[in-house]
Amino acid sequence: MENVIQEMDRIKLNILGLAEIRRKGTVSLKLGSKTLIYSGGHTHERGVGILFGVTTAKSLESWCPISDRVVVAKQLFNLRIIQVYALTSDSEDVEVEKFYEEIEKAKGYLKYQDIVIIMGDFNAKVGMKGERYRWVQCHRDCK
Repeated sequence: MENVIQEMDRIKLNILGLAEIRRKGTVSLKLGSKTLIYSGGHTHERGVGILFGVTTAKSLESWCPISDRVVVAKQLFNLRIIQVYALTSDSEDVEVEKFYEEIEKAKGYLKYQDIVIIMGDFNAKVGMKGERYRWVQCHRDCK
């Protein structure tokens, strides 16, 4: 976590979403000048969190741990942040449905006028290796 905080300071980030932090429970804690909120499960697996800088931590109104894959933070001025750690496409249908229900529950904390940031690890897999390489090669050629 110390390295994450150093990098956050180096590139001057005020809000950083974290996925797969592998902490148990749901806690808000101070880490030096930063504030970490996280939502974990009963084991040291998965877990999501948001690390706030000094100024953004001051504007944190409240937060709601939905699960070890979804957490919602409410900032002043109608800013809402949803941090997710999605399942892979290899996951069971039951788990995927549960994840989407958790997203729906998170959306229940939103109002029409809210500014919403949804961020996280979406575990996206696009195309096959050969297709991906051709796209990257084409992209490089199009400079």
